Amino acid sequence: MTQRITIDPVSRIEGHLRVDVDVRDGRVTRAWSSGQMWRGVENILVGRDPRDAWAITQRICGVCTTVHAICSVRAVENALDLEVPVNAQYIRNLIILAHAIHDHIVHFYHLSALDWVDVVSALEADPDKASALAESLSTWSGNSKHEFRKVKERLAGFVSTGQLGIFTNGYWGHPAMKLPPEVNLIAVSHYLQALEVQRYANKIVSILGAKTPHIQNVAVGGVANPLATDAQAVLTLERLMAVKEWIAKLDDFVKNVYLVDVAAIGAFYADWTQVGRGIVDYLCVPDIPLDSRGTQFALPGGYVANGDLGQFTEIGRFGDAYFRDGVSEAIKHSWYDYQAGNDATLHPYQGETTPNYTDFQDEGKYSWLKSPTFYGKPMQVGPLARVLAMHAAGHAPTQKYAAETLERVSAIAGAQVGIEAMHSTIGRHAARAISCAVQMDEIGNQWDLLVGNMAKGDLATFNRPVFPKGEQRGMGFHEAPRGMLSHWVVIEDGKIRNYQCVVPTTWNAAPRNEQDAPGAYEACLLDNPVADPEHPLEVLRTVHSFDPCLACAVHVLDTEHDQTVTVKAV
Repeated sequence: MTQRITIDPVSRIEGHLRVDVDVRDGRVTRAWSSGQMWRGVENILVGRDPRDAWAITQRICGVCTTVHAICSVRAVENALDLEVPVNAQYIRNLIILAHAIHDHIVHFYHLSALDWVDVVSALEADPDKASALAESLSTWSGNSKHEFRKVKERLAGFVSTGQLGIFTNGYWGHPAMKLPPEVNLIAVSHYLQALEVQRYANKIVSILGAKTPHIQNVAVGGVANPLATDAQAVLTLERLMAVKEWIAKLDDFVKNVYLVDVAAIGAFYADWTQVGRGIVDYLCVPDIPLDSRGTQFALPGGYVANGDLGQFTEIGRFGDAYFRDGVSEAIKHSWYDYQAGNDATLHPYQGETTPNYTDFQDEGKYSWLKSPTFYGKPMQVGPLARVLAMHAAGHAPTQKYAAETLERVSAIAGAQVGIEAMHSTIGRHAARAISCAVQMDEIGNQWDLLVGNMAKGDLATFNRPVFPKGEQRGMGFHEAPRGMLSHWVVIEDGKIRNYQCVVPTTWNAAPRNEQDAPGAYEACLLDNPVADPEHPLEVLRTVHSFDPCLACAVHVLDTEHDQTVTVKAV
């Protein structure tokens, strides 16, 4: 007998995601991914000054703020063929990398770890044994017996009151939980320590971006950070030295805690390397530009076909024609209408955002997300796509951290685990940690490049844009924490005529496309185990492994009233 399970909303994410699955004999046989809010930002931007788009688009989300600001200015700069001073690139890169590192730490520890860690089980742990195990795996200073004893006492205090505080919502005692008590205690301790460590990344974004969330320093043509070696009112070496100190603190945690924890949990859940494979066509874009025109990048990108690292096609520069010409969006199963008909697909430059809500229809329309494709095929984007593409491109740091992580997993599991295991639910977590370690190295490199260039006397951070008459088209992309993000703008006589955002969660959480091919979530959930239909933890594990951010993909619509809110632009 087939049983329908509806999870609405999916918890511990940003935004409103609904997931429906049909389950038979303890396995998922069909899945539906539905974005439950409508994003209307594209319509808000029509007729506006392109220089204002970055400030508006980063309000799409309270989490993925920086990424939209960066992508938006890149789109307009691409339309104008505008060079950006290298100092501005370095400052943007530092912000991008700090934002990504923060995102990865928070995702694993605070948004996903409780899918794998039984907090209540940690009360059965021997803190001394937990410390011995942790110290055998890493040199992290927070792995002492005293620390684990303190955390166990704190946790016992929560339980004795009948409330678990921040750990309240969890599937404690679920049959899919399998970590030993000592490993659970280690994970709970690191969960709490990560709350402190992630602040250092936010401090970096705040210093360089003037504010977080919603940075204030970017502009079409560069950044608004004046540079100096002595004046206190601008970005000085003193502030940059503070950034360097925070980078070192983050590096210690990422290399000695995050990477180790992911490997340890992955080894205990090695069976989950056989779950969540789904779509194995992977797409990522190059990022961290090293020159003024976006032709050289610290981190490569491209397309990996059919999970085969030998089938890699590079995406080489901003405005890359191969990438630009391959993207389109369908709405056959989305709550939108196209003038050309709902079986049509549109390139983002011709994209339309005309809502038409019908209700949830299994075989019809069931999501506010469109269905993007790359040369007609659905893709998986995100850290797994990023790591596999960079590995295929021969990026040495990626290959190094991937090899070290797989070796650690193999040693703990007592069996050889290769890169093929990363095409999975648990593999996405490993890829995110590997990506974070790579970005950790790169943020230090970008700091060196900025300071070195300032020492040469180059303090330029901005080139003024000029908007000619007529039409210009531009595409900006960015490898955001959740995957490949692109903004597409059509400018006419200095005003925005069309604007489209194709975001990572739209790629991954997409409904079936015009060919009825499922998106990444829907495909990855097929054959997913479900031990207890009343508590579908395993479904959440696979969905959470993507780190959904539905606010980026959708916005709000009230179907019961004429309008939800009135906004006056001044």
